[in-house]
Amino acid sequence: QVQLVESGGGLVQPGGSLRLSCVVSGTIRSAYVMGWYRQAPGKQRDMVATISSGGDIVYAGRFTISTDNAKNTVYLQMNNLKPEDTAVYYCNFRSSWPSKLEVWGQGTLVTVSS
Repeated sequence: QVQLVESGGGLVQPGGSLRLSCVVSGTIRSAYVMGWYRQAPGKQRDMVATISSGGDIVYAGRFTISTDNAKNTVYLQMNNLKPEDTAVYYCNFRSSWPSKLEVWGQGTLVTVSS
């Protein structure tokens, strides 16, 4: 089973930056999409950014996703953080071959407040 371990969340002032990390372990497939999602209290879980094994990236303006394959890690760089960015951020792994598989990390809390 693929396992995801997240870190990097914490308390930051508005305008600050954080980099979240997600370390991937287990039986890693060659074709996949990884992403960062966030869920604020009372809100649905929304996609922040995704990156595929082929290198295709989708992300919002202030947040960027990247990978370091040598470290089996996916990152989310968050700049110019705003209070509305406060949420639990989750790492996600999705793969359809050889079978459908979806794995979520435990989540890491990001709090943006002065």
